[in-house]
Amino acid sequence: MKLSKYFEDLKMVFGEDIINYNIQNQTEIYITVNNSKILDISIHLRDETGGILVSLFANDERAIAGKFVIYYVFALRDKGCHIILKTLIDESDPVFNSISNDIYGAHLYEREIQDLYGLKPLGHPCPKSLVFHGNWPLDIHPLRKEFDIKTKPPFVNNEQQFTEVEGTGVFEIPVGPVHAGIIEPGHFRFSVAGEPIINLEAQLFFVHKGIEKLCEGQSMDKCFYISERISGDETFSNSLAYCLAIEKMAQIEVPERANFHRVLFAELERLVSHLGDLTGICTDVAYGFAASQFRLLRGWTYQIIEEVSGSRFLRSANKLGGIRKDFAAGKEKRILEYMAKIMKELSETEQIILSNGLFIDRVENTGVLSHQQAVDMNAVGPGGRAAGVRNDVRKDYPYCAYNKLEFSIPEHNNGDVNCRMKVKLEECYQSINLIEQAINQMKAGKIIELIGKIEPYKVAIGCTESARGENVHWIMSGENNTIFRYKIRTPSFCNWPAVCLAVQGNIVTDFPLINKSFNLSYAGNDL
Repeated sequence: MKLSKYFEDLKMVFGEDIINYNIQNQTEIYITVNNSKILDISIHLRDETGGILVSLFANDERAIAGKFVIYYVFALRDKGCHIILKTLIDESDPVFNSISNDIYGAHLYEREIQDLYGLKPLGHPCPKSLVFHGNWPLDIHPLRKEFDIKTKPPFVNNEQQFTEVEGTGVFEIPVGPVHAGIIEPGHFRFSVAGEPIINLEAQLFFVHKGIEKLCEGQSMDKCFYISERISGDETFSNSLAYCLAIEKMAQIEVPERANFHRVLFAELERLVSHLGDLTGICTDVAYGFAASQFRLLRGWTYQIIEEVSGSRFLRSANKLGGIRKDFAAGKEKRILEYMAKIMKELSETEQIILSNGLFIDRVENTGVLSHQQAVDMNAVGPGGRAAGVRNDVRKDYPYCAYNKLEFSIPEHNNGDVNCRMKVKLEECYQSINLIEQAINQMKAGKIIELIGKIEPYKVAIGCTESARGENVHWIMSGENNTIFRYKIRTPSFCNWPAVCLAVQGNIVTDFPLINKSFNLSYAGNDL
C-alpha cells in the first residue's frame, strides 16, 4: 500500500481536519492534522488501521514555522511503516487536547511535554509533573529553544502529589528513592490492604540528565557518543538506533560486512543482558545454584565481547555509516567456540531449573500482566511477548542484516514472571543462533560508508530491538550536520507503567522479583 493512501483515507473520513502530508525515508508519512480532532483521528488510526502509539513528543519549531509541533508516532508493525500525526500549537495558546483517556499509552508522554515545553494537555486525567520533583520552577521549560543549558534555576519547594487510596485497613508503604546496594534511585509508593498491593505509583526521573537538551546544536558525530551513554547496558542498541536514523537522512547504504557486525554486537548485548536478568530472578528467590550458573554464563559472554571489541559495554564499536574497524576478522573461530560452550551450559542449566517444582511455584502466576494491559500500555520486549504481544523490531522493521537471518519470536501468554523468564531463556538461544549465522555469512568487504552533508530539518526514525524491547529514536537535523531535535524513547519508558500494573494483587515481598523480571533501566527512562 502506498503511504499516500493513508492520507487519502484519513481525508475521506475527517475532511478539512487533515491538512497535508509529507513522505520521508520511504517508510514514514507525516500528516498534519487539526489538534481539535486529534483524539478522533488517533482512535481511528488505532481501531481502523491497526496503528500503535509508540512515541509522542513536542518540538520547538518556532524558528522554522513559528509554532510548537507535537508529533504522534503510530507504528503499523504489520506494514513495516510509521504514520506520524503532526499538530501545530501557537505560543499564545500553549494547550493541546489530551488523548490519554482513550489511548492509555499517551499518559506519560503528555505529562513529559507539559514539563519540558510548558504545553498543557487539556482533559488529561492526572496532569501532574512527571520529570520534576517539586524543586524545579514550574514556569521554566528546558526544551524550549530559548532555555540556556548553562542556566541554574532557583530552588523551589513545591508540594508533590501522590495518588491516595482510602479505606479501612489501607496503608501506604514508601520505598526509595535511595535503595540498598547499587540500584539507581526511584521512589515506589505502595498502597496495601494487609499484604496484597492495591496500587503502586512509581516516581522516577531522579537521574534526569537532560540528554535531549545536551544534543541540541551539537554535531552528529558528538551526539553519537552521547547516544552510547543513555543507558550503560543498552550502549550498542541506542547507538545503533541513532546511526540508523542519521543513515536514513544521509541516504547511504551501510556495507554488508558492517551490518553483520552490527547483528553480532546487538545479539551479544542481548545475551549478556538476559543472562543478567536470569541471574537476578534466581537471586531474588534464593536459588543460589541457578544464579551462579547464569552469572558464570554472563561472565563468559563478557569475556568474548571484550576479546572481540575491546570494551565490555561495546563502546565505540559502532560508527555512523558502519563500524569502527573490522572486529571479527581472525576471531571467527573463537566467537563460535564461545557460543558452543555457552549453548551447552545454558541448555543444561535450563533443564535443571525448569524441573524444580519449588522454583516454578515461586515464579508461576506471580506478577501477571494481562494481554489487554500489555496492548494498552504498549508493553514491549520480553514484558510484552510474555503476555502474547508478539512484536519484534527485527521482524517488523528489519534492519542491518536481520532480513537475511532465520530466527523466531517466543510465544507465551500468561504474562507472569515465569513467562518473562522463559522468553528471555528462549531469546538467549536465538541470539546464539543469530551470532553463529552472522559469523558464517559474513563476507569480506568494506566496513563503513562516509556520511556526507545532510540538509537541515530533515527527519528520520531509527528503531532497534534492544534486550528490553522496541527502541525508538527520532532525529531532526540542524544546520551543518548538527542535531536540531533528538527524541529518545527507550523500552523502559513504555514498560515502567506495566510494572505498576503487574504488581497489583501480589504481596509487597514479590515486588523485587516482579521488578527484576522486567529489569527496566532508570537511566534509560529518565534521560
